[in-house]
Amino acid sequence: MPSKHLKVVPLEEAVGVVQSNSRVFFQGAAMTPNLLIDALCERYDELENVEIVQIHTHGAAKYLQEPYSKAFNLFSFFVGDNVRQGVNGGKGDYIPVFLSEIHWFFRRNILPIDVAFIQVSPPDKHGYCSLGVSVDITLPAIQTAKKVVAVINSNVPRTHGDGIIHSSRIDHAVMSDQPLHLATLTTPTEVESRIGQHIAGLIEDGATLQMGIGNIPNAVLNNLHNHKRLGIHTEMFSDGLLPLVEAGVITGEEKNIKTGKIVTTFALGTQKLFDFVDDNPTVHFKEAGYTNDTSIIKLNPKVTAINSAIEIDLTGQVCADSIGTYQYSGVGGQMDFIRGAFLSEGGKPIIAMPSVTNKGISKITPLLKEGASVTTTRAHVHYVVTEYGVTNLFGKSLKQRAKALISIAHPDHREQLERAAHERFLV
Repeated sequence: MPSKHLKVVPLEEAVGVVQSNSRVFFQGAAMTPNLLIDALCERYDELENVEIVQIHTHGAAKYLQEPYSKAFNLFSFFVGDNVRQGVNGGKGDYIPVFLSEIHWFFRRNILPIDVAFIQVSPPDKHGYCSLGVSVDITLPAIQTAKKVVAVINSNVPRTHGDGIIHSSRIDHAVMSDQPLHLATLTTPTEVESRIGQHIAGLIEDGATLQMGIGNIPNAVLNNLHNHKRLGIHTEMFSDGLLPLVEAGVITGEEKNIKTGKIVTTFALGTQKLFDFVDDNPTVHFKEAGYTNDTSIIKLNPKVTAINSAIEIDLTGQVCADSIGTYQYSGVGGQMDFIRGAFLSEGGKPIIAMPSVTNKGISKITPLLKEGASVTTTRAHVHYVVTEYGVTNLFGKSLKQRAKALISIAHPDHREQLERAAHERFLV
């Protein structure tokens, strides 16, 4: 039953609080409130200059499509597949920022929020709703927004941690039982499996892990069943973690921060994952300003951070968010955890990627593509892993780095890379 504090209104009235020249925040990932977003887009002919801020949403993103886009301006902190074409086509824009620092945009009034669109669980007996599996920057957004509009959805899992909002803080609510956005798992390829085996060999018993979603993280997790006492402090996780929890491999008993708890800021996966986190006191959802805070990450032992790359040049510069000038994703939390892992006692920052693209182009390159961004600097890079092995660049000179990276490049490209290294470094 709705809380006595909730003001449940028709959908049109709920989105009617948005006015021209206002800034609207969209909760993201599996919790994207598309019911509200789509209804807001239908008001395109009566609105102008509505600014949207978000990280990574799921759904059609009509606000970047004609005729709706004329009323909206997107400023995204991450470029997902549903907005990638629009951002690169000039209908939206990207704000480079570490995930750990986005909350300051709201709390320091740099990007004040007029209206926050969220999706939450029904209120409990005390009137509190859960932000479900997307707390990330949603928590600081609702804490600072002038108005909060929420979809009350019975399918939203009630998660433990800090992701709660009292129903009295919700200005307008609409009811829904729409399914949440799910992400299906795929089987790792042979190349991804080899990468996973290499990384698993770097992970020690008692380590604290950070990894995301995708085949390489899943391939790593598939190879950890003989490990012991692993902990999780990450910005996100998916279904690949569940078998290790069930097998007693992940216990968190050696963590110094929230011992015994799986700490995350959002989760994305199948319904099995959402059922796992529902009312599960061993999983704590915190805001990204906490999970990605280097000063907190480093306090856990043997933090092993596993992140990906689009390309790496021969000096170790990592591009993970653009293909040349084409904005592909975002800075996200890669640097937060690369740095936090290094500062952790026994920590290991890892960049992992296949040696070549799907088209056979080497991902280890003499130079980054023109216009490519440096996500992680060469001064921060340590372990680099491909299907051909592992190298650690920390402490190595430019010439030594080039040799080390060529050793794990695809054999078809090593001769070309050696020539480039010779021309540049006289290797």
